[in-house]
Amino acid sequence: MLSWPAPLLPTLPGTGPVLKVHDTAQRQIVATTPDRTARMYVCGITPYDATHLGHAATYLAFDLINRMWRDAGHAVHYVQNVTDIDDPLLERADRDREDWIVLGMRETALFREDMTALRVLPPEDFVGAVEAIPRIVAHIERLLDEGLAYVLDDGTGDVYHDVAQAPGFGSESGYDEPTMLSFFAERGGDPGRAGKRNRLDPLLWRGQRPGEPSWTGPRGAAGRPGWHIECATIALDTIGMGFDVQGGGSDLVFPHHEFSAVHAEALTATKPFAQAYVHAAMIGLDGQKMSKSRGNLVFVSKLRGEGVDPMAIRLALLSGHYRTDRAWTAELLTEAEARLATWRRAVSRHAGAPAGAVLHGLRERLADDLDSPGAIAVVDAWAEHTLAGGQDLEELAPQVVCDAVDALLGVELQVS
Repeated sequence: MLSWPAPLLPTLPGTGPVLKVHDTAQRQIVATTPDRTARMYVCGITPYDATHLGHAATYLAFDLINRMWRDAGHAVHYVQNVTDIDDPLLERADRDREDWIVLGMRETALFREDMTALRVLPPEDFVGAVEAIPRIVAHIERLLDEGLAYVLDDGTGDVYHDVAQAPGFGSESGYDEPTMLSFFAERGGDPGRAGKRNRLDPLLWRGQRPGEPSWTGPRGAAGRPGWHIECATIALDTIGMGFDVQGGGSDLVFPHHEFSAVHAEALTATKPFAQAYVHAAMIGLDGQKMSKSRGNLVFVSKLRGEGVDPMAIRLALLSGHYRTDRAWTAELLTEAEARLATWRRAVSRHAGAPAGAVLHGLRERLADDLDSPGAIAVVDAWAEHTLAGGQDLEELAPQVVCDAVDALLGVELQVS
């Protein structure tokens, strides 16, 4: 699947520090320890609607990780999937009397446009579930052959993973069974399905239902893949086991990331699936979580269509810490637009306040679990000092700050 174009990334003097992030599985902040090439998998969209600000905030968080690793001298192998076959996509296509393929392609194209506008570094591998189906089927066949999965005995052809045979199940999320069951029911699972060995067993393959698209699956049964085996397969096929960061929104902690790890670890007989599980918090509107089911979404494309500078959107979302649930408000955007204008005035000067402390401060704050509010405060202080004038202004400082803000925060300050 086609990714999106990469923005030019300025080269900064020196080398960035070791990045520390909060690992959900260890329940603490840990140092990332990539090899020469850092590996990251971030769960992508189900393309049945446009990119909303919750999506954008999540991908901006992992864009900061990408940028910090590159600044520290690592190459980055970044992988993102597109769940281009799943219940929500089919339901939306049926509701709107539209071809599900056309719907998915259109919304994926719009997502690419939004990511380009927000200057998110693109993944090296941008993989759709449909194109991964042959490998998914092969993996399910192997789980069946090894007795780790089973076909439900009700004629549907549905295949489930037997989590009772998964050592350490639950270690990624840390949830107890009642919590897992609650989230499983809320987030696409089927704990009440008759015939399952365990209420928490996840679906690997959904047998063909009338009117639904299907592919030849395990044991020759027509159907389509489950969600969790999709990401496990794509990750294994692109960056392999033990990659550095598994990323996504906090609503993916369970069941999605837990079950993706269960599938991959069963297929490889090794642990862990990822060295660190990093999760971005939710964006709300008017006191409620922003979600499609509530119909309270704010779309990036709509804001862009209204003439909002994507860099202001980016700054507004980065003004809150990625692990803090936060609200989107008109005031937040207004503040970000004013900040962007101030920064741009400051870097347009012939001289500015000394830039060394800005570069150091940006690196230090972002290396500490992506403290973007702290990083923004560093630039705010520099811009205020620069615009106030003074005796210590440096001729090259505005360009150094401009490059640092671009490379590390992803905010473009020079406007052609």
